Parts: sequence; C-alpha cells; structure tokens
Amino acid sequence: MKLLPSIYFLLFVLGTVAVQLQFPEGDNIVANAQNNYERGFDLSSGAHSDSTVLKRQSTPGYQVFRNVKDYGAKGDGVTDGTAAINSAINTGGRCGEGCASSTTTPAVVYFPSGTYLISSSILDQYYTQIIGNPNDLPVLKATSGFSGFGLVDADKYYTENLNWVSTNVFNRQVRNFVFDLTNIPATSQATGIHWPTAQATSLQNIVFQMSQEASTKHVGLFCESGSAGFMTDLTFNGGMIGAQVGNQQFTMRNMTFNNCVTAISQIWNWGWVYQGISINNCQTGINMSTGNATWQSVGSVIVVDSSITNTPIGVITAYDAPNSSPPTGGSLIIENVELSNVSIAIQSKGNTVLAGTTGSTTIAGWGEGHEYTPTGPKSFQGPITPNTRKNSLGTVTDTNPKFYVRSKPQYNTLPVSSFSSVRSAGAAGDGKTDDTAALQKIIDSATTVGNIVFFDAGTYLVTSTLLIPPGAKLVGEAYSVIMSSGAFFNDVVNPHPVVRVGTSGSSGQVEWSDMIVATQGQQAGATLIEWNLATSGTPSGMWDVHTRIGGFTGSNLQVAQCEKNNATTVINNACIGGFMSMHITKSASGLYMENNWLWTADHDIDDPDNTQLTIYNGRGLLIESTAGTLWLVGTSVEHHTLYQYQLAKTKNVYMGFIQTETLYYQPNPQAPAPFTPVSSPNDPSFSDCAGQADNCYDAWGLRIIDSQNILVYGAGHYSFFDNYDTTCNVGDGPENCQLNIIDLEGTLTNINIYCLSTVGTVNMISEARKSLALYSDNVNVFPDNIAPFRLASGNGSTGTSNTTGPAAISTTLIPVSSDTASAAASTLLPVSSGAASAVPTTLIPASSAAGSTTTSTSISSSSATIHLSSVATTMGPASAVPTTLSTRTHTISTPSTVASLSSFSTSSSSGWVSLGCYTDDVDGRAMEGYPVPGGAQAMTIESCQAVCLGLGYTLAGLEYADECYCGNKIEGNNGPAPDGDAKCDMKCLGNLNEICGGPNRMNLYSHNATASTSVPQSG
Repeated sequence: MKLLPSIYFLLFVLGTVAVQLQFPEGDNIVANAQNNYERGFDLSSGAHSDSTVLKRQSTPGYQVFRNVKDYGAKGDGVTDGTAAINSAINTGGRCGEGCASSTTTPAVVYFPSGTYLISSSILDQYYTQIIGNPNDLPVLKATSGFSGFGLVDADKYYTENLNWVSTNVFNRQVRNFVFDLTNIPATSQATGIHWPTAQATSLQNIVFQMSQEASTKHVGLFCESGSAGFMTDLTFNGGMIGAQVGNQQFTMRNMTFNNCVTAISQIWNWGWVYQGISINNCQTGINMSTGNATWQSVGSVIVVDSSITNTPIGVITAYDAPNSSPPTGGSLIIENVELSNVSIAIQSKGNTVLAGTTGSTTIAGWGEGHEYTPTGPKSFQGPITPNTRKNSLGTVTDTNPKFYVRSKPQYNTLPVSSFSSVRSAGAAGDGKTDDTAALQKIIDSATTVGNIVFFDAGTYLVTSTLLIPPGAKLVGEAYSVIMSSGAFFNDVVNPHPVVRVGTSGSSGQVEWSDMIVATQGQQAGATLIEWNLATSGTPSGMWDVHTRIGGFTGSNLQVAQCEKNNATTVINNACIGGFMSMHITKSASGLYMENNWLWTADHDIDDPDNTQLTIYNGRGLLIESTAGTLWLVGTSVEHHTLYQYQLAKTKNVYMGFIQTETLYYQPNPQAPAPFTPVSSPNDPSFSDCAGQADNCYDAWGLRIIDSQNILVYGAGHYSFFDNYDTTCNVGDGPENCQLNIIDLEGTLTNINIYCLSTVGTVNMISEARKSLALYSDNVNVFPDNIAPFRLASGNGSTGTSNTTGPAAISTTLIPVSSDTASAAASTLLPVSSGAASAVPTTLIPASSAAGSTTTSTSISSSSATIHLSSVATTMGPASAVPTTLSTRTHTISTPSTVASLSSFSTSSSSGWVSLGCYTDDVDGRAMEGYPVPGGAQAMTIESCQAVCLGLGYTLAGLEYADECYCGNKIEGNNGPAPDGDAKCDMKCLGNLNEICGGPNRMNLYSHNATASTSVPQSG
C-alpha cells in the first residue's frame, strides 16, 4: 500500500482531533503538518497442559504463544499488570519501535479471565494477535491516574509520526475483551484503543465501558489513518464518542452503541460501510460533517440493515449541493435502517433534511451525492429505490431479509480433545520440509472424526495440491502459512490449486479461519485457493484467510530476487509468483467470506526499507459460480496482472466493502504480459486497446460479465502509479494513471454499486470500454465518487470504445445522453477527459433526421488534423459529440503560483482574441467539452481553438490544464470571474508556457472579435 497524505487529514482532521483529545503526540503532528486462543478456553483452567501446548507451538529459540500470567500479570483487579503484559507482548526481539514491519516474529498473547489493572498503555507490536478468553471476557481496567493514548495503543507515536506507516500495518487482531475506562475521571480525555491500521486486521468481541456522565470526554475507539480494516461485534457503553474513526476504507459490522453522546464521529474517509449497526439512547447517531460543506473530509458512508433508537439526531451530514466542496464529498447511502423515536433522521447545516418520527419507521432507501442510473451525473439528496435483494442472500426466516452475516467461530465450547494439531501429526511447519503428506493425512483423519484441524504457527511447504474435504474445519495460529513450492505449480499451461476446497460437484460445509496461502519462488501455474464446494443451509465460511505472493521471508520473491526496476522492459520470469489467487468455480455456492486479503506484494515486508517489488500474479479473485449465493464482507484484492475481481456468469452476490489496487509497474509491461489470456476463465485480452494509449493496458479492478443480481455496497478501486511514477495522480491534477478500471460486459441484470470510489482513473466505470462515468464529473475528497450506480439491464457486448490512443489511429465516438435509459439506442457516449493521449476521431451521430446530408471537414492545427466525416449537417455544431468534462473544485492555488502568472502566455492563434478568465460551474457548464488531437496531455491554446473553429464555434475555453470547451454563447450563471485572472493559473499540459484556466475557471477566447466584444450569454 502507498501512504497518501491528504490535506484534509493533515490539517483539519489531526488538528481537530489533537485539540479535542489533547494528546501531546498529536500536538506535534499538527505543529509539523499544519495458540489455543482459537479454542477459546482459559489456559489456566487446567483443561490441558500449558507446557505441552507451548512446546508444540514454539519454534527453536522463539516463543509464539504467550500467556500473560506466565509473565507476572495477576488479573486480580488490584495488582498493576502493565509491565508484565508489555513484557509478554515485547519479549523475543519483536517488531516494535523503529521497526518498519516484519513477518518473522509473530505472537499470540493470551489473557485468561480476570481484571487486569493497567496504569499506562499496553503497546501492541507488529504481527500480533491479542486474544482474551471468549467464555469469560478478561477486563483491561484503567487506573484513575492512567496515562497514555489508549488502554491499548496499536501504533505508538514515539515521535511526531506513527511508529509504523499505518497503510502498512498488516496481520493483527484484538478480540474478546472488556476495556474499562470508568476509573478515569469523566472530564479527562481517555481512549479505549488507538487503532490505525491496514489490510488483514480486525477487532472482534470487545466491550468498551466509559463514563456516562454528561461531561464525559471518553472515547472508545480512535483510528486516525490507515488503508483498510474490519471490525465486528463491538459494544460501546457511555462516552463522549463511541467510535471516532478515519481511514481510507473500512467495514464495520454488528456494532452497538448505548448512551454515547455521539455514537460515531466520522473524521475522514474515502469509503465506509456500517452494516448491522445499533444506536441506542445517544444524542447523535453518526456525525459525518467534518469540514462542513465547503471543505468536506468524509468521502462516503453506507449504513445498511441497522437501527437507531431514542436518539434525537440520526445522521449529521455536511452535503449541500450545489455548494458542497468537493462536489461529491459527504456522499451517503442509507438502506433498510429502522428508526424509533428519532426526531431528525438526517440533518445538514442545522437544518432537517429528512424528518424522523416519535414512533417507528424504516428508511427503505435514501441518499445524497451524484447518481448514475445509469446515465449521470445527477446531484441528488433524497429517497432512492432500495436494491432488490434475493432471499437467498438474507437470513432464512426473514420475509424482507437483512443480508446474511456470521462472525468468525472461536469454537470456545469444545474440549481440547476436539482439536487435532498438524505439528503433533508430524508436519514440520519450518518452510523447508515437504509437509504435503502429513497435512493431507491429518486433515482427512480429523475431518472423519469431526475434529478441528489446528495449524500451529509456522510455514507449511507443499509440493502438490491439498484437498479440504466437506465437513472440514481449519484454524490457524498467528496466521499459519501454507506455501506451495516446486515444478508441480510452475506449469502456466496446466495450472493447479495449492488448496482445493471440495471437488467439482461435491457438497457440504467447510469452515476456515486465520491462515495464509502463499507461494515460493516461480509458481506460474499456482492457483492458491480453488473453492468447488456447494453448500446449502448454513453457508461455508472463510474468515481472516488471506493469500500472499512474495514480499516475506522464505518466499524467494523479495528484494534480492524481484526488486523493482522501472527502467527496463525485460520481464524477470523468476518473479512470476502465481497464476491466480482464488477461484470460486462453477459448482460452488453458499460461501461467506469475511476480512480476506488477496495480495501480490508491492513491497518487501521483511526489508527494513519496505523496498518496492515487481512480482507477477495473473489473476485475482475469479467467481464463476452458476448458483451464486455468495457474500464478500470486507475483502481486498490487489496487484494482479489481468484483473482483481472478476464475476463471470454468476448471480446473487453481495460485496461490501471491496477494495483494489492495480499494479505499480503497469504499463511496463503492458497487460496481459507476462501472461497469455485464456478463454475458458474469460480472461481479458486487452486486444481492444490496440492503437490506444499505454494506460489502456492496465489491469481491471472489477469485471462483471453476463451476470445478475450483483449488489456492491462500497467499492474502492485505486490506481496510484504509472510504471512507479505517481505524477499521473497528484492531488488535484489530472487522474490518468489508467484509462478504465471497472468493466461491464455481456448480458447484465440488476447490477448495483453503492458509493463507488476510484483514484487515478479517467473512466470510473465502462461498459465494453464505453465510458459511463468520468472521474472529473465526480470529484471527492481524494478519490472520485458515485453514490448509487444502477444498471438495471445492459448488453456490454455491443458498442465501440471511447478511449483514445496514438495520433495515427481513428476511433469512433458515441456521446452520452442525459435523457432516459429508453433513449439508449440513440444516445451518445463521451470521449473521456484526462486520457494520456487522444486520437484523430470520426464523429458519428447516433441518429439523424431522414434526408440529412453529410459533409467532411478537416480541422488543422499545429500538431495534427482531425477529419470530421459523416457528420449530419442538419444536426448543427452543437450536436457534434461533446465531452462531459468537469473540474476539481477544491484546488488551492498557492501565492507563488499566482504571482508567477505573468511569465506565461495566454496568446492565441490568428483571428482569436482573449476575453479573460471566466467562471465555469460544474453543475451548469458554460460550454460543451471536446477532445483535441493528442489528447489531454497535448492540450494547448491553439489546439483547442482549432477544434472549436472547425466545429463552427466562435468561442473557445481552456480549463484545468487539459480541458477544451466550445460554444457560441456562455450558458448558465457563468461569466467573467469576479476575481479576475487570479484563479486561471494552471499551465497547459501540452505547452507549459501557456495558461489553460484553472479549477472552475476557463481562459475564454473569441474568434473574429475584439477585447471589448460582449459575449453572448443564455437567458
């Protein structure tokens, strides 16, 4: 993951938080920035021998499992256990202060039942699972004089910065505790847990006890940064704020808030899903108004299958179209939320946006932001039609079902005899010994007698496929690793699964938790997980099971073998680490996945500098289940060559929140290299990128092909790099790291995406490479966002590409219509703005009047010639395929930029006169946008003027460094900028000596006019 500093986070969020909580480390930031734990029983209960367990779970010279009582903690509610607990966590050269990250020193820290008095923070370390007894939750109880940032501080500020980069904090858990802050005076700031975090992390089954006095300043959960996470089964009692949270994207499920002043304070995000939230007797439910309407820091929030009771205000938002900045900031979707005695359901700027009730009611569907249904964008704030849910995705007994959910089982009611240890059965787990036979034997025998297979901490090397039979239950310790190795998994023509769950046509149930599947060295034919099992009744489950290709000790895919080299075009075949991460096959059904991360390493976790890597893994998660009935809750898929998620000929799938990153090295080489597309799993060939810009040859974030009833509740698809270069995605500049990131193809029905966020991508969503939405129309806090996208039905097999490429190629463009979907046959789709390059284009109207004639026109410019053939003359210039360009409204011009404008040119070609700087409102465009030869990166004053003149227009406007607009009058409420030329301050991408407008500002030119000529305006 890449750390992406945000102006919202650095200046507003941390400033606000530090002032509120008054922690000195935060003040410094503002100043600078302006093994049996799975079994769940108490190890002290005498149920088994601790020494036996520890011997089995230990590796030579290093202790994985630690019982805090063995380190001196009493748990008697009287003795201060801080030092003893920190000793249990830190002993053994753990990755703590000053360590970037590590997989080599994992730990499971177990707390038997009891009350553990602590006077300062328990300091979590990297790759740690802190587990309490689920049968009788241990209590961490603060003393009255407690000092520290959280009873548990999971990423300490030893300096003004977090110890670990929060976007690289992977593989950690805390579960089964009571965090008791009630000894701390109500008027003193106090926090239950400080939890900045990233992928493959979780909090589960925790109760936060805080002061319920009116003056309370207690906070249960505080998270100020990170790049993902998952939480479930948390209860917050009392406190000023239950959960005060900010992160890129997150899934929170089954959270209960009782008697908090504010249940949830959303300080910033890109996207967030609250599923199954219960808010009771609070003053405010969710406050997502940080930054107010003019400077929002919350990207989007989804609240689904939840309830708010006896709480005066349900949700406070800052959204205020058309005045919101950024335009889609504060996007919100509410679906199936029950209200009981909630006076104001939604409030904005002190005003009631949606009234509540003194009785009971249910919000079936409501939202705010930009919507596409499927055309758009349209700003909205109001009711929406909720998604049509299939009963198979809900609970069995519900007539109007909530989505099915199930927490990770802890097997805490079972005796020790119900567990079979793989280490005791002869597996070595040392990453060197071939454990295939030993593992298969114990998996088969344990399943036959109904035992749970316990993978002691370690790395288990296999040289052929492991089969998980129906009825199996597998549990890992400290993320036990199954790692493939050898020639069997290196045949790209004949790939094999490392772990196969069921065989084709088999039925039954499997439960699998807390493990990683990986590869060692070149494994071009390795599919890490293949799921074939059909499950009816209670679904099968996969909780905290991850795949990892490279970037860790023993993988032979580290800095020494696969360090990035973006200066070469040579593919290092030794770094082809996998064929596919996970395949849910046609015969599979009834699978519940929760908190799964399928990762091809972009950096070396065990390198002190976290050096970037170039590793190739062909495919991410492929879903081909014909029966469907699948749930993906809080999943991420990253850095695969062809696609991250692909759903082909499937149905009835719930996904939320899903997150992807595409590859840092692409388009060097261009996708699909180094792989050859295979037709049977519907691989994309990228042949339709022929003649187009290099950024067309990038992996898909999400592909949906010939599928139905796909419901996505939150999606973040990110592209941060172009061959390791981030200039394609800098702050408020053009976003063109890649051209397309979501692909809809074939016959599609009931495809719905809530709160879609993209980064660095020109076209947010495409149908057969026809753009359905441009990033520039949907700008958000850092990504770009669409609140609801709905494709009731579609056929992605038709139509032509809207993408652009080298100047020698001609492309047919079909423009977008804002009319109803029924007019689709005659509507047009736009050329996307911000593409890396553009092509000479042939503009063809979707329909023309009978008897209309056509003409061919050439537009000459200094760089190329556009041939306008087959344009119906009866349509007039205004119908000649405009683009739906937009600008980022929250760009801040620095004084140095403004002061230096005099050194740049606003001159124009012959016959054109500059009329100065004009406004251009995103919700009411001044003129229509058009592409220029060479695309956005070739934008100059002269090329825009040439395009406009050739189309028969007299006005040309240049905006936001790379956008061209044409017309004969200024539309809407636009006109001369009240601040003069101050905000027309952006250099033209095609000529850095020229100025091409700014955010919501265009440099306007008129042909055959004088500077005093009045500009025609609408109205």
